[in-house]
Amino acid sequence: MSIRQEITEALKAAQKAQDRCTTGTLRLVNAALKDRDIAARTNGASNPIPDEQVLELLAKMVKQREEAAEQFRAGDRSELAEKEEAEIAVIRRFMPKQLSHDDVEAVVDHVIAETEATGLKDMGRVMAALKAGYPGQIDGATASALVKQRLA
Repeated sequence: MSIRQEITEALKAAQKAQDRCTTGTLRLVNAALKDRDIAARTNGASNPIPDEQVLELLAKMVKQREEAAEQFRAGDRSELAEKEEAEIAVIRRFMPKQLSHDDVEAVVDHVIAETEATGLKDMGRVMAALKAGYPGQIDGATASALVKQRLA
């Protein structure tokens, strides 16, 4: 089952259970997916966006909500921060499990060795390999910092 189908099924279940948070969040996800599909059609694609791009979209939505929650906490608006964090939990149900810090370090070392990267000039190649090999499983900022540290 594709990620898109999983989201649709979860939305139906949330509506039946009258779970307002999940229903609202999944409706936002579906709207974002439709926007991406329309943008892809204007560029000549006839099919809906593939699961890889769906994962990228979900990761972007999580990052936006994390930043918003952080801002709400800084502004002493904990009820809004909690709402954002609840939405993050709903979205993450459809993403691959995040790798632990130790696993990320091992993966970065492996990809650096595999790509035969020797310096910072190879950082783009390493990051591209990480993004392609582990979509949605590694936080980009964490991976970037580790790659930069290893290649410096």
